[in-house]
Amino acid sequence: MGETKRTVAELMLDQLSLFGVKRIYGVVGDASFGLIDALAKQDKIKFIAVKHESTAAFMASAEAKLTGKLGVCTATMGPGATNLMNGLGDAHADKAPVLAITGQAPSNKIGTEFPQYIDQQELMKPFASYSANLTSPDATIELLHKAVQTSLGQRVVTHLSIPKDIFMMAAKGKPRSLPNIIEGSAHFTKESLEQATAIMKTAKRPMILAGAGAASASEELEKLADLWGAGILASLGGKGVFDESSPHVLQGIGEGGNPYASDLFKQADVVLLAGTTWWPEGYVPTDARIIHIDCHFDKFVKSIPVEIGITGKTEEVIPLLTDSLQGFSLSEDWIASCQEIKEKWAQQNEQEGNTEGYPYHPSRIIRALDRTVAADAVLALDTGDNTVWTNRNFKQKNQTVLVSGYWRTMGFGLPAAMAAKLIKPEKQVVAIVGDGGLQMVLADLLTATRYNLNITVVVLNNEALQMERDKLKVADKKEVGVDLTNPDFVKVAEACGWKGLRAESETELEALLEEALNTNAPTLVDIKTAQVFFPETN
Repeated sequence: MGETKRTVAELMLDQLSLFGVKRIYGVVGDASFGLIDALAKQDKIKFIAVKHESTAAFMASAEAKLTGKLGVCTATMGPGATNLMNGLGDAHADKAPVLAITGQAPSNKIGTEFPQYIDQQELMKPFASYSANLTSPDATIELLHKAVQTSLGQRVVTHLSIPKDIFMMAAKGKPRSLPNIIEGSAHFTKESLEQATAIMKTAKRPMILAGAGAASASEELEKLADLWGAGILASLGGKGVFDESSPHVLQGIGEGGNPYASDLFKQADVVLLAGTTWWPEGYVPTDARIIHIDCHFDKFVKSIPVEIGITGKTEEVIPLLTDSLQGFSLSEDWIASCQEIKEKWAQQNEQEGNTEGYPYHPSRIIRALDRTVAADAVLALDTGDNTVWTNRNFKQKNQTVLVSGYWRTMGFGLPAAMAAKLIKPEKQVVAIVGDGGLQMVLADLLTATRYNLNITVVVLNNEALQMERDKLKVADKKEVGVDLTNPDFVKVAEACGWKGLRAESETELEALLEEALNTNAPTLVDIKTAQVFFPETN
């Protein structure tokens, strides 16, 4: 029985569907008309049309971060491909498996002065671990497999460029599943971890630093902390991994974390890193013995002074370490020190969250969100002052937090929230954004309208790039360009088909947020925010 004839684009969609891809984010452009035509003729994969290609890449990155599965974005050649780069930078920096598919000049025009032509393989080099240009229809399956296996296996960005004419050529090949990789903990034993546990047993002042990669091991890490007498600190990406009420959780580390945690952390003599590569200079010990658990040590470029690296999944390794520490002699003084800073910060945090005044203090806004959002909500943070205040004052429960961790790009919050709602429509999704970050992607309010995405966007409106203003002050430099020319966000939201709300008095904040969160439509809350100097700016 012969193979059904399909175009390259149709074959690619069949293959991506077999890989489990449900959505492709992008902007229509003539170099990718073959892909657009194929998308229009099927219903297994939904094309999410956005206003700007950076939004498409942000959404693909957010999907990959949220699910651990492949995120896919597409754009035309030239400016379309270059507009993807910011979102691909975010995926690259945070190890999110994303595939970018771009149109290219017709195959007989590659390398010429054809309009919009650029060598896309050179363009993608900083971010894509694998990038190839499809030159033969019959190589479609092979190249797509290589790209997807690389993305998923190494948690990296990959890229395929497809010449305009090749998209529409007949292709041979049959979609096939990825290899069924059987992973397990059989290669881990107590004995194989003896070197690590020997170091852990020397600890008098142990500490655990955990990130998003430890999400499936939170309970096991708390058991280990209890047995080992360790405090638990979380990276920003790890916010929401642990319930703040856990006796061992000391909140975050770094800018916006527990301000008392750094001095204590610097006293630690043994540190276990789990599911994170976060090691913020100035907040960490300089001579502690460090054990690091991660699946991808070959991808590390960050200078963490690790003594023992354990290649594997946190949830597989931690129970074995816990078993090996049975009978460990706890340091009651260290446990008391951890508890002291936990309680000290909890009291100060509560006071900050009740700061009075209008415009609202940022801590007051974050505390209002803490009181009103669902315990299992998805929070999408933009980059800016809103990020550090959320890290500082939000008392996480079981929320999932999406953030541009290492790329730290403005404009991430709204696209991430939209992707989260598409993936988890049953969840409450809240974007916490600054006025500057929102304006970078303002047109994509219409994308939420187009797809009827019931998300809430909370805008901390202080009419400034406040984080940059603070840093300029610390550097004793003059400022220009940090004041923002803001629109009336409520009117803009309403013009885009959203419900718009504005907090205008000190007493109505929680009620207004409750109204927004309970509105079955995209809703924007404009909150006039005081220009407050962030206390840890450096």
